[in-house]
Amino acid sequence: MPKPFDWNDLRFFLAVARSGTISLAGRRTGTDHATVGRRISALEAALGVQLFERNPRGYNLTRHGERLLATAAAMEREAERLEEELAGQNQGLTGTLRISTLEGFGNFFLAPRIGRFAAAHQRLSVELITIQQILALSRREADIAVTLAPPASGRFLHEHLTDYRLFIYGSREYLESHPPIRGREDLARHPFAGYVDDLIFTRGLDYLSEIVPGLRARLQNSSLHAQMEAAVSGFGLCVLPAFIANTRPELQRVLPEEISLLRSYWMVVHADVAELAHVRLARRFIREEALAAASLFMGMTEG
Repeated sequence: MPKPFDWNDLRFFLAVARSGTISLAGRRTGTDHATVGRRISALEAALGVQLFERNPRGYNLTRHGERLLATAAAMEREAERLEEELAGQNQGLTGTLRISTLEGFGNFFLAPRIGRFAAAHQRLSVELITIQQILALSRREADIAVTLAPPASGRFLHEHLTDYRLFIYGSREYLESHPPIRGREDLARHPFAGYVDDLIFTRGLDYLSEIVPGLRARLQNSSLHAQMEAAVSGFGLCVLPAFIANTRPELQRVLPEEISLLRSYWMVVHADVAELAHVRLARRFIREEALAAASLFMGMTEG
């Protein structure tokens, strides 16, 4: 007869199931990978079943592991709800929350706001990842992702956060000292700063070909911030979300009545973690902040 297992081992089981690796599970639980491995082995021994298939790329759930995952996740949710009720919502959240976003949304919108969420949950560590390539939720590299399009498949939950508008911008100094731009046909005579062609990983970032087919950036880099700074310095033109360009008063919209692009931000979570307390509350925070800033995203207000 299997011996009773340590309830705390379920926490390590969930961390490995969600991350797929012992090392990442160790980081998320604040322990070393050897300890995580021992706890998983102890749980398997106590239950008398194999929960994971080990392979060079990580840990995959067995049939027994899949069955335990649903039960353990439900137990975790109930424990977190009870903790929130007893300790107060602002004291009950623990662990690490990782949010992966596109550079523009992360650096220019969420970064100035997420500190309030972190301050309200002082036992929770918040990681904001704003590299260009979105981390893979399917491999549990992030808890929440903000993307330009919902996933086409997989066990994900997604919700539309907000639409936003982009315009062509140039510095006032540049526009005053170079040939006037009276129509779309004049744009090809001006240099653009934009993304490196080979590094555009989603169609939503391919702005220039939508404005003028065949238009290419003369100055290419992987950072939206760098593109904006090039325009501010007087190099030429660039395409920017209005909520980002509004932070630099030196910039002026070009042909705003004729040319504007519409994009959307989506918030995506894996179904396995969507109802975890820290993920659920972070989703609500991001959703409410985006809703409150709707006019900012659409370029109808300054700041």
